[in-house]
Amino acid sequence: MDFTHLCLVSLAVGLVAFLYSSVGHAGASGYIAVMTLAGFASALIKPTALVLNIIVACIGSFQFWRAGHFSWQLFWPFAALAVPAAFLGGYVQLPASIFKPLVGVVLLFSAVRLFFRRGDPPEVKPPALPTALGIGASIGFLSGLTGTGGGIFLTPLLLFCRWARTRSAAATSALFILVNSAAGLTGHVSSGQRIPSFAWLLAAAAVVGGGVGSHLGSRRFPVRTISLMLAAVLVIAGAKLIFTR
Repeated sequence: MDFTHLCLVSLAVGLVAFLYSSVGHAGASGYIAVMTLAGFASALIKPTALVLNIIVACIGSFQFWRAGHFSWQLFWPFAALAVPAAFLGGYVQLPASIFKPLVGVVLLFSAVRLFFRRGDPPEVKPPALPTALGIGASIGFLSGLTGTGGGIFLTPLLLFCRWARTRSAAATSALFILVNSAAGLTGHVSSGQRIPSFAWLLAAAAVVGGGVGSHLGSRRFPVRTISLMLAAVLVIAGAKLIFTR
């Protein structure tokens, strides 16, 4: 990779990190899209996306926690079974020709719903424990399988089911993404795969974009702005899953 190519990819990674981190996500689906368009080998994309995801999710988790939006009671039931499921998903290598378009359609539908969502409901109620455990395990496996952290699935679900308000959902998703990405990367490495060296070069851009985006999302942006940005994130992720192979 020449210097100009690396700079362009780094800039795109920084922009993705900014957009995704503002809504409590870490950007894996966006990084995958960028690297796919840049012509990276498919075997190198998944571990690189997970490394960048872990870095940005660390920053986002801290920012949303420091702003007072994180709830342990909401987080742990989803994460309890998600971590081992993400490890399993990271270990398994499956073809995704059918799975990816279906998930992409779901994300685009979620984006449309979010676009017309005007604000937080007056009351929210966390799900029952068995429900949260089952959903967490399912999303964890999907996150490990696809090389994402699972936030693109968890956040819309938390909002649509009225289990959390917008910033609380973002805070929960940020840490959920962190633990799932770490488990998924561990499973990937355990299967004999390696982390490419250029992943650490792209990390600097992700740190800058993730730091700025998560600060604005946790403290500055109005709830409506966050909902619209989340809708944009889901459109990007859904289109990527549908139109790239």
